[in-house]
Amino acid sequence: MSFVRTTWRVLVGIKDLLVLLLLLLFFIGLWAALNSRTTLTVPSGGALVLNLDGAVVDQGSERTPFEFASGSDIGRQRQVRDIIRGIDLAAEDDRIKAIVLDLDTFVGAGEANLQSIGTALRGFRKAGKPVEAYATAYTDDGYYLAAQANRVWMNPLGGVLLTGPGGANLYFKTLLDKYGVDINVFRVGTYKAAVEPFTRAASSPEAKAAEQALVDSLWQTYVADVKVARPAADVTGFLAQLPQRLGAAGGDAARAARDARLIDVVGTRSEFNAAMVKLVGEGEQKSFGTYSGLTLDRYLAAQSSLVPKSGDAVGVVYVTGNIVDGEAPRGTAGSTTISRAIARAVADNDDIKALVVRVDSGGGSVLASEEIRQALMDAKSKGLPVVASFGPVAASGGYWVATAADEIIAQPSTITGSIGVFAIIPSFNRTLAEFGVGTDGVKSTPYSGEPDIVRGISPETKVVLQTGVEDVYRRFTGLVAAARKLPVAEVDRIGQGRIWAGTTAKQLKLVDGLGGLDTAVAAAARRAGIKGEVRTIDIERTESPFVGLLSSFADPGDDRDQASRDPFAKLAAGSRLQLLAAIGDLKTMAGGPTMQASCLECSGLGSPRTAAAAEASSWLGKLALLLK
Repeated sequence: MSFVRTTWRVLVGIKDLLVLLLLLLFFIGLWAALNSRTTLTVPSGGALVLNLDGAVVDQGSERTPFEFASGSDIGRQRQVRDIIRGIDLAAEDDRIKAIVLDLDTFVGAGEANLQSIGTALRGFRKAGKPVEAYATAYTDDGYYLAAQANRVWMNPLGGVLLTGPGGANLYFKTLLDKYGVDINVFRVGTYKAAVEPFTRAASSPEAKAAEQALVDSLWQTYVADVKVARPAADVTGFLAQLPQRLGAAGGDAARAARDARLIDVVGTRSEFNAAMVKLVGEGEQKSFGTYSGLTLDRYLAAQSSLVPKSGDAVGVVYVTGNIVDGEAPRGTAGSTTISRAIARAVADNDDIKALVVRVDSGGGSVLASEEIRQALMDAKSKGLPVVASFGPVAASGGYWVATAADEIIAQPSTITGSIGVFAIIPSFNRTLAEFGVGTDGVKSTPYSGEPDIVRGISPETKVVLQTGVEDVYRRFTGLVAAARKLPVAEVDRIGQGRIWAGTTAKQLKLVDGLGGLDTAVAAAARRAGIKGEVRTIDIERTESPFVGLLSSFADPGDDRDQASRDPFAKLAAGSRLQLLAAIGDLKTMAGGPTMQASCLECSGLGSPRTAAAAEASSWLGKLALLLK
């Protein structure tokens, strides 16, 4: 007995020690946060340093304690709303003399978000303040932002490597056939290419034609935007003669880019730092250099007020990432999480007079999409107008959600549409037979044990599933027709799973206007009768306090020091992130809900999918351990 009592006391002591340690960490973090607030100042005449480390996303996904412990760089990200808010505040702040765009470890943002940030940077320049950009090398997204600057700097060992949207997708039919796995697909939509990775060895002609038209439209928008920002830069001509231009420059990619007037200055980081000292003066030694300035995080913290604001406001609901049933962390659109957040915000905050639903999602579960849409409809029934703001991607289930809106605002490069539905169920009867495993059993009805993934799905069940998919598609097109005031036949014609760029979607009346989140907020305020400056309230799942504490202790410089900066390594880093996200999407699709409204082909063309990539990385790590 004494041994049991002693063991119990030891366990209780360990528990009490852990509780004390957590409390100690909490109060240390609280003290550090409060102490830092009192010392945060904005240097007069300094620069706002936008060190865009990692991916820029609509809603930051939660990093797990394991990711912090392992030093994983997949989760490095910044929220586009914070970047735009910082730029807009700095434009009117007499203490801020310039903006420095540090794009050395920038991964990407999605073209629609690039356009929003570009608009903010042009507003900053119109205020008579310069923007300076620096990177060792520029790829598509980084160069788009750099083009907005007064001067574009590049390291002598760097280059401008523009590739344009597009690339390879993964197709698994040959592999599945090899192992005898049958993929049972039920779909509506000539262009619903989301299922093709499981059913084909290559893209169908219809899907390839639709995707080609989309990437051509996105590239035309990109080139036109860069031309407006830097009239002397001929992106199309540079790419058309790239080998010849490199040859003329003796293989020096930096010189070739400068000769083509894509950049202004070839210089090292030290030379850039010296130029910034001349521009804004010298400051304390910091991670970004010795010139006077402060980072975006510190600037926003210095601008925040301890006194909560009040008055009429527009609530902004974020639907980001895969749309899934139930609860989900930030960066993934959990239907229960979002619908409850909407209901609580509307019930508990009388200041909210309108809603903007910000969508950056290629869809997912039909039931989850409908649950979010219904939560928005419930808010409308209480007299709140709803406006949808489309980010880089708002397709399939993302568009389903937006049918609740009174008005839809998209960017020219938003990827939207994909009005189509499918169901996908694997069966393994041939696989089991290959391994000598037989199956048998009895049924009380034709549907006992169905859908039977062991013996194969019965013909009767296939009819039921296909009928269900057709019914959901009928509901989808009906929702769109009612919301957009279009004939159902017209919705079916422009639906069929096809994806469109924002400019084309406006012509097709799938969206009402073009612009960013600020345009949608202004539209919602106008509908609600809110006058003057519009206050916004973010309606989303809050970050875990424990993860937030880990973030506050993390050194943001550690990952940057190890990040790849040379041109081809940056391209490979972006490709790796897209590949992991695609694997994560396929895993979700194959093992997720039966009825889905998802746009798999959108994932490689929109925002960096950090949540899907992190999930895939974790899953692949576990798989590797099992295969050892």
